[in-house]
Amino acid sequence: IDFLVYDFQEEYKRDVVDYLVAEYQAGRTPNPDIMCNQQVKFGAFMDAARADRFDYVATGHYARVRHNASQDGAHAPGQDEAPAQLLRAADEHKDQTYFLYRVGAEALARTLFPLGDIPKQQVRALAAERGLPAADKPDSQGICFIGEASIQDFLRQYVQPRPGSIVDVDTDQVVGGHEGALFYTLGQRKGLGLGGGSPYYVVGKDMDANIVFVSRTDASARLQCTETQLENCAWVAGRAPSAATYLVRTRHTGELVRAHVQPTCEDKATVTFEAEHERVAAGQSVVVYDEAVCLGGGIAC
Repeated sequence: IDFLVYDFQEEYKRDVVDYLVAEYQAGRTPNPDIMCNQQVKFGAFMDAARADRFDYVATGHYARVRHNASQDGAHAPGQDEAPAQLLRAADEHKDQTYFLYRVGAEALARTLFPLGDIPKQQVRALAAERGLPAADKPDSQGICFIGEASIQDFLRQYVQPRPGSIVDVDTDQVVGGHEGALFYTLGQRKGLGLGGGSPYYVVGKDMDANIVFVSRTDASARLQCTETQLENCAWVAGRAPSAATYLVRTRHTGELVRAHVQPTCEDKATVTFEAEHERVAAGQSVVVYDEAVCLGGGIAC
């Protein structure tokens, strides 16, 4: 079997690395893996594979796809039916549809997920039977292109740190200093360098003033919400779903919770949780499911 190598370093740098840096500079908390799937793996790579006359792309993501049309169009979907649907993996703990919600139905119609129906432990056992070194390889964690470095060390290569104050919102007193507000995210407790008493949590940031706001007395209340606004929405079927109550996930492996999703236009939506929910940091994705089917989602603003 011929082995072909495609080089997408330029696209990866522009659409994933530069995106990550720009989002942190703006005070948001991005997820570059999501953009990598949309722009590179199921964007540039899918286009190159199609140009080389490959019929399908197969990946190791833990997800499933339901093809609604055959390749030759013999069973073409109806007018309101997308050519493919994205479904959660059989192994719920390893499900990766959170990272795939921005991949459209047209690309999914040309995609295979061979691991979608197989539990991760079984995949490891099959790999061990075949003598594959990946059988015992630890699960990858964090951002792949950063490796062992911290996100702070990585960002310092691109951004000049700008020291500022850490302010207790309850007393309006400066309780510490930081190297740059962009290095902190909502709900963060560790790495603040603030000792004594009960722990502080990051409850907000002022990027213009370069201030990080923390609280220890009512951090829990400040980190809860009942509603979040989404922008830059992407829907698998290419159109927003009807307003209704769905399951939503606000982080990978996070709990699926019920919320009312009200698209306000094709790329914006309001999500109202049925119960109080932890606030979603700006830049993070909220992914919407109709039971097992991933409908898409958007980015908290």
